Amino acid sequence: MSEPAENGREKMGNRRSAARLAAVQALYEMDLADAGADAVLEEFFQKRWCQDPDESGEDADSDDSSANMVAPDNKWLRELVHGVASQREELDGLIGPALSGEWTVKRLEALLRVILRAGAFELKSKPNVPANVVITEYLDVAHAFFGDNETSLVNGVLDHLARELRAGEF
Repeated sequence: MSEPAENGREKMGNRRSAARLAAVQALYEMDLADAGADAVLEEFFQKRWCQDPDESGEDADSDDSSANMVAPDNKWLRELVHGVASQREELDGLIGPALSGEWTVKRLEALLRVILRAGAFELKSKPNVPANVVITEYLDVAHAFFGDNETSLVNGVLDHLARELRAGEF
């Protein structure tokens, strides 16, 4: 049996993983619709994650399929979305040189672009999260949407950025 502290860390980690996935979805919507962070987040909170499962009092054995989903850490979700939105040009400036050949950030598929921006933001702005955790988390997000080629690109770019931004960790 796990220690209570381990359960708390595991739960927080799962909620942060869910927040990363939700942030990528919100950033994708913002990119396609040219919408602002606050409007997209409000819609997410109102229609997609209406309540915190810890506060809902709902039975975890409910037949509702959403009962099995981990609710995102809303604070982390907000920080990611607002951070990427406010630093988009700077993040693109970091990502661009890490791309190979003739590739530019604008040439990337929109979903791939926002995954890289979110990963770059965390590497740059969240030094308390180890670089290898950031890379692994965004590789998991990429795997949810893409095959090996795109996932390899995410790995290569984020690894390059991690070695540049967090040289002391390597």
